[in-house]
Amino acid sequence: MILVFSRTGERRYTVEAQRPGLPHLLMNPAPGYDPLMPHDMMHMVVEAQLGLYHGIFGQLAAGGNAGTFHLPMKNGDSAREIARTRRRVAARGKKLLREGRDECGQSERAAFICWQEWRARSSSRDRGKLSGALNQGKLDEICEHLDELSSHWFRLTVGQSMAVSWPDLAIVSTSVAPQSCSAEGKHQRLDANTPQQKLNDHNQ
Repeated sequence: MILVFSRTGERRYTVEAQRPGLPHLLMNPAPGYDPLMPHDMMHMVVEAQLGLYHGIFGQLAAGGNAGTFHLPMKNGDSAREIARTRRRVAARGKKLLREGRDECGQSERAAFICWQEWRARSSSRDRGKLSGALNQGKLDEICEHLDELSSHWFRLTVGQSMAVSWPDLAIVSTSVAPQSCSAEGKHQRLDANTPQQKLNDHNQ
């Protein structure tokens, strides 16, 4: 599955799920726009890294709609066929939502923890709720993925997009080249113009 994150306004973005053998779905607008890391991009990374395959993006890959994605209508599409497909996707989506309720809650908690960790590389009192799934090594891996994705996302302008494959999180395509960065020590250290440095400056 390919997930396309597009900037559609100054503080707006969309997420399109391109699913082999399944209807493509769209969330427009998507919640939690952020110039460095939009909310659903954070969820995508957390769920892939923690193996939450019944979370939001696992449900999409399995044929559901996660309760928030819809089937876009294009010129020339049959209204009757679109309605039939939407009903089928919605029925599948409801079933997967019930099955994935626990993992969706886990995904929300993990996304909050990883957002805080990525911002400050600090401990969080809520980590215990994940029963050890977020150990330090896993947090390091997640933050490395966030650094890479953010280095592309924060340079997009309105009308541009980037595509990421699920669940390996490989960047398939992007409208602009990523900000160059160098690695020092255990963690990636980004230059002064990169999103992580902007976060650090903001937190000081």
